[in-house]
Amino acid sequence: ISDIKIVTSGAGAAALACLNLLVSLGARVENIWVTDRFGVAYKGRIEEMDRWKDPYVKDTEARTLADVIPGADVFLGLSAAGVLKPELLQHMAPKPLILALANPNPEIMPELARAARPDAMICTGRSDFPNQVNNVLCFPYIFRGALDCGASAINEEMKMAAVRAIAAIFISSL
Repeated sequence: ISDIKIVTSGAGAAALACLNLLVSLGARVENIWVTDRFGVAYKGRIEEMDRWKDPYVKDTEARTLADVIPGADVFLGLSAAGVLKPELLQHMAPKPLILALANPNPEIMPELARAARPDAMICTGRSDFPNQVNNVLCFPYIFRGALDCGASAINEEMKMAAVRAIAAIFISSL
């Protein structure tokens, strides 16, 4: 995970929480590119910048999703329908992971992504598509664990345990 390039579309609470968790798992901040409706989170940008985005700000001339997606191993979409165009997928790394998680309509529909990149693993946040990735998969179990152990707060260790448990289920299904 330390060598992969991750590009996001969306820089709200969900996207930044996912990125922070990925960094906890070993992703390197310098390999993470954050975009939102104002473009790349770059040094000197004023629009919609805040302290939560600061760790991911880049000193770069890149300004758009199209500028930063070349070579990306992972697209993490937590933004809006249709922002990831099929032609952009051609510039991603081999066998990319496309997490188009906007609801109700993802950043790219799975059939468009599959047509553009047959080698990609494609996930959405919708239960009516295969490879659903949604917080509904983890919340019940995190809360059950918290109740069972009498925890008064959800901590990073609990979140990491949930990540590892879900990953183990996925790996065992391969």
